[in-house]
Amino acid sequence: MIKIAVYGKGGIGKSTTVSNVAVALAEKGLKVMQIGCDPKADSTIALRHGEAVPTVLDLFREKKQDLRLEDMVRIGYQGVICVEAGGPTPGLGCAGRGIITALEKLKETGAYEVYQPDVVLYDVLGDVVCGGFSMPMRKGYADKVFIITSGENMAIHAGANIAMAVENFKTRGYASLGGIILNRRNVAREEEKVKELADDFKTQVIGTLSHSELVAEAEEEGKTVMECFPGSEMAEEYRKLAEAIYELSKEFGEGWKC
Repeated sequence: MIKIAVYGKGGIGKSTTVSNVAVALAEKGLKVMQIGCDPKADSTIALRHGEAVPTVLDLFREKKQDLRLEDMVRIGYQGVICVEAGGPTPGLGCAGRGIITALEKLKETGAYEVYQPDVVLYDVLGDVVCGGFSMPMRKGYADKVFIITSGENMAIHAGANIAMAVENFKTRGYASLGGIILNRRNVAREEEKVKELADDFKTQVIGTLSHSELVAEAEEEGKTVMECFPGSEMAEEYRKLAEAIYELSKEFGEGWKC
């Protein structure tokens, strides 16, 4: 089982990217689980045609010790296993708590043994990397961390903070940095700035995604680009990125299951 955490600033297109990568991996015959680690709880919505997944934190508040695996899990497009951590009521409680609770409950209920995913994708908000938000980096959860950014200054700043957290955690045997993903916003010096970020942390830009109208069109339909426009150039970009992510992470798995 390969476990991959994808971080990025809010609004950078992280959930869109992760969902499309999940479908691209599923197309290869892999069983994929996607875990949304963002209080907005909309990571997997495009995999379910706009239908939200009940969040683990809400279910735990309601059911406590009666929480069952089937309560937390839904199946999305191409058989992707969908889970949403959720978060607190705005202004109340710690957003990172949802991630901690979700990951603990998934382990307790035997999610990985029951569903036996080949790849687990954690989609994590990267505006902050303290407490619960760093949980997917920890030993036993993720093997590799990938950072999505554009060339916008705030996205670069968030990316640098995430990379620094990974660097600081490496002595504890936590996940290592797999690389940077450029999600274009077509700003000045974009490729140059993102490459500088990668160079600063001795890593590489592993993939580049175009700023395409097809992404918004697919989201209007409540679908991924991979489902809505499977023959498009944008879909091919997601397939290429999925393969790059897998190749950089597969030392932790057992190879393609074709």
